Amino acid sequence: MSFVDKEDFLRRARANLADPYEEMKANLEPLDQIEPFVPGDGSGLPIRKLRPAAVLFGLIDRGDDFGVVFTQRPKTMKAHAGQIALPGGKLEPNESFTEAAVREAEEEIGVARDSVELIGQAEPYRTLSGFCVSLTVGVFPPEFEPVPDPHEVDEVFETPLSFLMSPENHQEHVKEWGGEWRRYYAMPHNGRFIWGVTAGMIKSLYDCLYDSP
Repeated sequence: MSFVDKEDFLRRARANLADPYEEMKANLEPLDQIEPFVPGDGSGLPIRKLRPAAVLFGLIDRGDDFGVVFTQRPKTMKAHAGQIALPGGKLEPNESFTEAAVREAEEEIGVARDSVELIGQAEPYRTLSGFCVSLTVGVFPPEFEPVPDPHEVDEVFETPLSFLMSPENHQEHVKEWGGEWRRYYAMPHNGRFIWGVTAGMIKSLYDCLYDSP
């Protein structure tokens, strides 16, 4: 695993991502063809319009590295049961992507929305499962202790930023979905399988920050 300098990561995020307070435009038209990499967790049903959603890529200072906060969904949920995700959810009326990201994080894991230092927001990530998702990067207060909502979150855990920003950990997998074989990204770490939309957004974040000048 290569080492990621924390300050360099934040500098790249501020330089290459959109202002977190900017009103991000969303393309809600559904994807009309199979892209090289797609998440394998959708319904496969025809989609008329994508639904806007937001997630928070929350960083906690752990000395030499940042920890990135993830949740594991309860196995009793109707959608995406047991999956690993970044805190987040669908936008409410008249809500921006960043506002939704910090609101959902507050509701799901108990981090006060006003305590998160917002760094930047990525271009929305469109999925075949029916969502247009924007990722906001933010730094949590060092004293943060998770208080998970038991209806939405089974467990809160951290994965090192250096692991997630190392291209050798961006695995390519193949899965049959909707009657077709499709490829997707996965980033297994310490017995946890980060994959699909979540892994795809992290790979897109890496590409944006480290493949840019």
